[in-house]
Amino acid sequence: MLALRLGLGAHPLVLLRRLLVAAASAGVGFLLLCTLGWALDHPAGSQARLLWCLIPLAATVQFAVATARTDQSTLPRSGLSAVGLGPARLAALAASSTAVSCTLGSAVALLFFLHLRGDLTGMPFDGEAAKLLAAGRPLPLGAVLTLLAVVPVLATAATWLALRTRTTTGLRPAPVRARVRPANATAATADSAADTDTDRASDSTSDTTSATTSATADASDSAKVPDAAVNEATTMTPARVPDPAPAPAGLPWGVAITAAGLAVETYASRGRGGHPPPLPGHFDGSSAGVLAGWALTAVGLALAGPGITHLCGWLLQAVRPGAIRLLAGRTLMAEARRIGRPLGVLCAVVSGAFAASSLYGPGDERPFGPLTGLGAALVIGCTAATVLTAVLEAKQARVSTTESLYRLGAPATLLRTAAAVRATTILVVFAPLTWAVAALAAVPLTT
Repeated sequence: MLALRLGLGAHPLVLLRRLLVAAASAGVGFLLLCTLGWALDHPAGSQARLLWCLIPLAATVQFAVATARTDQSTLPRSGLSAVGLGPARLAALAASSTAVSCTLGSAVALLFFLHLRGDLTGMPFDGEAAKLLAAGRPLPLGAVLTLLAVVPVLATAATWLALRTRTTTGLRPAPVRARVRPANATAATADSAADTDTDRASDSTSDTTSATTSATADASDSAKVPDAAVNEATTMTPARVPDPAPAPAGLPWGVAITAAGLAVETYASRGRGGHPPPLPGHFDGSSAGVLAGWALTAVGLALAGPGITHLCGWLLQAVRPGAIRLLAGRTLMAEARRIGRPLGVLCAVVSGAFAASSLYGPGDERPFGPLTGLGAALVIGCTAATVLTAVLEAKQARVSTTESLYRLGAPATLLRTAAAVRATTILVVFAPLTWAVAALAAVPLTT
């Protein structure tokens, strides 16, 4: 119930991201159900089609986790643990919200699948989808429920595992007030006490001598006020600046795995005596070794993404940087782990799309069907949305830094220019890398 209330009271942009997660879940669920319908009439080769669905499934789960991380309502805050909302409980709430979104998408996928089969209101589109969806044949209920539960279960588990380690230690601590005794506190207190007692003595009807003596005694007593009463003036002590995070250690491993994937792909393309696997959108002459090398290349790019982003920030602030380059470079280095891996995954996906499109000329017939197009759209859309969500998370993480710069008098154009420099640097580095990997991955398939 708490997760439902947090979802209904969330910001419209948060609701939009959750609707996108539900749409991605619906697309993956529809692909899985279409694979089931194909397997009812064509048992041979159905396992390979099911394995192809793992790629959009992984992209959808990654997008769901990134969406849950940007939800401010489940962010750990100091003081919430006292009311039973610690990091583990907040992670469970985020996982519950993800489960609701993914379950909604799976339900929509089931309704659309049954509609295309003609089980609800008759056969639409003149029965063109009857052969693909095994219309007229009963669906196994257990298989349908199992396939529809894959996305909600995996996304919920991944969200909880990713968010359960978040604590309040990573948040910016509140400023600590320390009581400091000013140097002239004693003298100022004595003077104010003497002035007050003098005014009181002038209005008194008693003897002038006794009043003066009383005022002098009170002033001497007030000068001996203990330190606990004097130290009422408070000053703000600056918070300790954390040490910079070390460079990501995955760059050498990512480069090595990428090179190994390209080498495996090239070596496997030499011998074409093996039978290619029955894959949708089948490439003539492709072998399982080529596809395995392609997968290794994608994993290597995902591992190398944070290191490449950190290297971009280091190069940006090298050789006598100004304020803009220094700010942009330090920001990239600090956010390398947060945005680097989604950038590496996007680089792998786009390079794979370029390599697949380079196999066919302008007049060649492309063997891609509607389901292949749906799967490709899901993968590209989810990876791009994950990158944008990671950028939004990074922006939320540096809100305190931005406010501090504004208080110091930094103009808004400085921050906008630094953001433009960061985006340009990422584009200049990752665009040629994507093109180079795509060209190298397509060479074994075209020769």
